[in-house]
Amino acid sequence: MTTPLHTTALAVFCFFFLLVTFAGFWAIRWRRAPDQEAQHSLEEWGLAGRRFGTLITWFLVGGDLYTAYTVIAVPALLYGVGAFGFFAVPYATIAYPYMMLVLPRIWKVSHKHGYVTFADFVRGRYGNRWLTLAIAVTGILALMPYIALQIVGLQAAIAVMGIHGEWPLIAAFLVLAAYTYSSGLRAPAMIAIVKDVMLYIMVLAGVLILPYKAGGYAHIFHAAAAALATHHPAGSLLLHPPQFMAYSTLAIGSAIALMLYPHTATGVLSASSGNVIRRNAALLPAYSFLLGLIALLGYVALALGVQTKDTSSVVPLLFLHSFPEWFGGFCLAAIGIGALVPAAIMSIAAANLFTRNVWGELASRPMTPREESSMAKVVSLVVKVGALAFILLLPTQYAIQLQLLGGIWIAQLFPSVVCGVYTRWFHPYALVAGWAAGMYSGTAMAAALHLKSSVYPLHLFGHVYAMYAAVPALVLNLLVAGLLTPLFHRMKLSAGSDQTSAEDYAG
Repeated sequence: MTTPLHTTALAVFCFFFLLVTFAGFWAIRWRRAPDQEAQHSLEEWGLAGRRFGTLITWFLVGGDLYTAYTVIAVPALLYGVGAFGFFAVPYATIAYPYMMLVLPRIWKVSHKHGYVTFADFVRGRYGNRWLTLAIAVTGILALMPYIALQIVGLQAAIAVMGIHGEWPLIAAFLVLAAYTYSSGLRAPAMIAIVKDVMLYIMVLAGVLILPYKAGGYAHIFHAAAAALATHHPAGSLLLHPPQFMAYSTLAIGSAIALMLYPHTATGVLSASSGNVIRRNAALLPAYSFLLGLIALLGYVALALGVQTKDTSSVVPLLFLHSFPEWFGGFCLAAIGIGALVPAAIMSIAAANLFTRNVWGELASRPMTPREESSMAKVVSLVVKVGALAFILLLPTQYAIQLQLLGGIWIAQLFPSVVCGVYTRWFHPYALVAGWAAGMYSGTAMAAALHLKSSVYPLHLFGHVYAMYAAVPALVLNLLVAGLLTPLFHRMKLSAGSDQTSAEDYAG
């Protein structure tokens, strides 16, 4: 059945899309470095000169972590399986104390030594090319399906308005590529302000008005419980005891991974001081509250009888059919812009990694700041085109499956990055071996489930524990690195040189 064209919603959507397009191109003039040469550096293009204060960083990191796919996928998970989907709320809550402890230290060291990526930090801390390449390649691999999923979110918002075909996505990403190329990180930072204001309006309308239409939250939970019981497999409003371990490890493992993604590094390292990061660690839980409200929209959709086989369209359909068409268009624009902001930051993060830590490690000579900036701009275009081609040429399910792997992979950076902030005890080659063990075991567990889930039934001591695959893979990673470190020191394998000092981590 063909979706009818919603002209009013489409007009409102296009208006806001044009608004953020203008903002993206204008952002090149925003807080630009006064020095002409500095304007053509990777630090200026990829980190906006590290000049963002508390408020801009809050919008940028929030826009970075809470994406269009978050707005769509979390309610869709509750719509499909019920309470298990709420794991996203505690994992976001766990992540911020972790952010408070770790990221200001990395910022301080990175600011002093000019590091642009976490892989730069690892290079400086351990002085090992192969470990740096492992960190960089893992980050790029994890980002590609993540960017593709933002396109899925944009695609879902466009499709429910009755626009079909590939040209809207291609046009949107051509515009995104153009203003990211010219303005760098300033473009998504400015657009994130618009996106977050729109998103708050959308969610507050959803949780205040829609429950009233549905007969109140008591009726919503009652109707959602009845609807979930009819699903195959059946969902529920409460976790069952066999789900406890999976739920807990998903929350913990996802929190570990969240702060290690390269786009998180890009957002954090663009801050003007370590105190800005600390303030944001205190303020960003407001987004966790927002995420909890967003999650409830899955139950609201069940109560209001939203019917669709494509769970990605649950939230767009809910707003388009429950509000006047102009406001539905506003909400769909918020979702669409919510795809553009993280996609831009992720492509910049991937470009920074490739330029500094892949090409930079393998090149025969060091690049000049202008050469780094030029290469990063081109790579960011290639990354966007690659993610778009992935969605247009392959089934969407592949992007979702690879994103499951991406979370498992990125968690394997914990020993090198997070432990590296507090200790230089690990041998770099032991960290490489641990990383390889974690990557292989995590991938093998996901592959054994045919990439349909990241919760693996682990058989230990005669019992079966359903766990998020990233967690046992990370435990193996740490064990291998810990056991091999004293052995490699006794063998007198080169441990590399540490460019940082104890004073860099103080305070």
